[in-house]
Amino acid sequence: MRTKANVLLQRRYSHKIDKSTGVRSDHTVILTSFESASVYPDALRRVTFLDVEKKKRFRFLTNSFTLPAPVIAQIYKSKWAVELFFKALKQNLRVKTFVGTSANALKTQIWTALIAILLIKYLQLKATFGWSLSNLVALLRQQLFVYRDLWVSIDDPFQPPPLAVPAVEQLSFVLS
Repeated sequence: MRTKANVLLQRRYSHKIDKSTGVRSDHTVILTSFESASVYPDALRRVTFLDVEKKKRFRFLTNSFTLPAPVIAQIYKSKWAVELFFKALKQNLRVKTFVGTSANALKTQIWTALIAILLIKYLQLKATFGWSLSNLVALLRQQLFVYRDLWVSIDDPFQPPPLAVPAVEQLSFVLS
């Protein structure tokens, strides 16, 4: 987890680091405030990582002493990407709660949401208009019951819908 700025720690040991990986420090620490020490009395590992792209310093606390320090930073970065993905899923597809509680129901709802977000991302990528994900979802939600060519509406959203619905040949269903 990320370390808050006001957490009280005492350094016990410094580990060797390779600064070319972005790691700035790797220490074994203990929590020194009374409340924290009583909750978790064991030693922890604090890894400080400098993200060159964002020019930001991150500090992580972990109880893993076996993984290399750059891997700790990469795990957090991957975890954060998953958190952002589920945040986008919840915001754009309005997935607030799960419909079922069984493992199959959860998997089905997550896979359905993943497929939906993948299709929307594909539309966003192929559209010539610069859509934000939330605006594209709003447009699609709005246009569900109106006949419009999807590609025309996402490439030129300010074009009015056609006045007449084009005739479409109805296919017949034959039982044999």
